Amino acid sequence: MKRAARAAAFCTMASVLRTVPRALPLLPVAQDAKTAKLFSRGVARRGQIRETIVSRSHVILSSLVGASGIAVAAAGQGPEARIEVPKVEREGVWQPAAEGEQIPLWAASVALAKPDSGDHPEATGNGSPLVGGRKWHWASYVTRPTMTIYKPKVRNTGSAVMVVPGGGFHAVATDLEGTEICDWVVQQGMTCVVLKYRTPQLWPRRNGVSQRPKVLLALEDAQRAMGLLRQGASAYGIDPNKIGVLGFSAGAYVAAEMSNTVERTYPLADPADRQSPRPDFAIIAYTARMLDNSKGKNSLDLQPWVKISPDAPPTLIVHAMDDPVDDIRHPMAYALALKEAGVPVDLRVYAKGGHAFGMRPTSDPITTEWPGQVGQWLGNLGML
Repeated sequence: MKRAARAAAFCTMASVLRTVPRALPLLPVAQDAKTAKLFSRGVARRGQIRETIVSRSHVILSSLVGASGIAVAAAGQGPEARIEVPKVEREGVWQPAAEGEQIPLWAASVALAKPDSGDHPEATGNGSPLVGGRKWHWASYVTRPTMTIYKPKVRNTGSAVMVVPGGGFHAVATDLEGTEICDWVVQQGMTCVVLKYRTPQLWPRRNGVSQRPKVLLALEDAQRAMGLLRQGASAYGIDPNKIGVLGFSAGAYVAAEMSNTVERTYPLADPADRQSPRPDFAIIAYTARMLDNSKGKNSLDLQPWVKISPDAPPTLIVHAMDDPVDDIRHPMAYALALKEAGVPVDLRVYAKGGHAFGMRPTSDPITTEWPGQVGQWLGNLGML
């Protein structure tokens, strides 16, 4: 009887997963002791290709739905349908194409706090729902964070954008919300920097609600990268007072945190850590983890860990009303809080678009129109 019940639950779970318009790769996260033990044993053996199939992901479902706030959409509803493909992962350190220069954020001799996966070797993968008809790729089990610099090929405005990809703090979406964004940025005459930050890092749960970790590794890495860019601005050909941040999903949350705090939670290592970690402008694309939704569906209160500073930079927020992962009230609440603090903020909302579209064209207008709006906004700020 118990076996039959488990089988039925297992099938139901697989069916539910097929209806989730996920933006995240299905990666294991040390959510409990059993999963942590799997990490310590090295679930993916060296050199072995892993395929994470939806119907085998009951632990992962708990992690992603719980920690990442994924909304389960009814079949046939929501944004443009996305085709599921098997997830494939290989052990190995992510490497950029030839035009990108990847730079470690810290010397190898500097000890860093480790992600939830400990010393698990870094891996790269692809799969999950197709976006714009193509697979997207990620890096995970990142223990040594980096920034990869892409320089403009024709004119150089002196401005720079640090791109913080999403991935639910489980992984880093290296192309969809990283290198592909830099393709557009450098065409505008700006230097682009892709942040590969430490992952995975679980957000602990209290009374069934995800809580921000006391130390957010991705924020530390982003602040370190910003300091390095300002310290080496002349060598990189950028103006240290024209460095902004563009974040997606989990990365958008990191970008918002960078905007509102200058406090670092890691030991200062060198002069780069005495540079301001606050960006000069911020672009927030389909953000999450800001809204306190315990107060009803009409509440626009922020979570207690979201702090707003009047010193936050001018901010542009982009979101789709039908985002099934991150409710529209997240950016609305953040925009209103910035306004109340006297921070210039633009909010661009489209009826359709879903989540995790990056800059890949689909039938939803937001996917082709929002880059132009960003360009116009940057021009108004004097960055182009």
